[in-house]
Amino acid sequence: MTTVTAPFRLAYVPGVTPAKWVRTWQQRTPDHPLDLVQTPAADAEALLRSAGADAALLRLPVDRDGLHAIPLYTETTVVVVPKDHAVTAADEVTAADLVDEITLHPLDDTLDWERPPGGQALERPASTADAVELVAAGIGVLLVPQSLARLHHRRDLTYRPVTGVPQSGVALSWLEDATTDAVEQFIGIVRGRTENSTRGRQQEQPQKKERKPAPARQAAPKPGGGKQQARRGGAAKRGKPRR
Repeated sequence: MTTVTAPFRLAYVPGVTPAKWVRTWQQRTPDHPLDLVQTPAADAEALLRSAGADAALLRLPVDRDGLHAIPLYTETTVVVVPKDHAVTAADEVTAADLVDEITLHPLDDTLDWERPPGGQALERPASTADAVELVAAGIGVLLVPQSLARLHHRRDLTYRPVTGVPQSGVALSWLEDATTDAVEQFIGIVRGRTENSTRGRQQEQPQKKERKPAPARQAAPKPGGGKQQARRGGAAKRGKPRR
């Protein structure tokens, strides 16, 4: 009877691209399927806790109570603007350069701040995608991680890096009590371990200490042996004929 292996379920949030890690997984474990589960950034943690995924590529911060999280990288924050906007004259801008702008603050914002720089729109857009549409309509500007600016790319919009503002970190996360062999396998892949390297879940066998050979014991001289040898030597000398 053939045993069917349950798929490894990997959740990921918008802007995160797991393709290279998935390819490596497929090359190393062709008999173990991997299912990708796309989820909104705000729902990724709850998905893990409800066992809806075995691991997730999500955005920090995350509640570490009961969860492991390995930070992978930090994204540059950019401002999305129309192509003819004044900020496009610079290679990068600061938060102070945006104080006179209407800054859109979508409800699914991933930068973990109470209020972005600049003035606020009357209503917060429901999503980043909605906010991008408002930028295209000339309503305001939008600050997002660079991957989200690329995800929602439009020909009439562009972006510039912004300094002095929060940035979004991406991490691999999973339940503490669900560190399976499959999870360990994927951890090794995202950390760049080679296929033949030792996996973190495997315990190293304690090395046995080599016993040093005991020093050879010298035989104790027999009682009186020295005197006997001396007498024998002396006798030999006395017994030599004189000339």
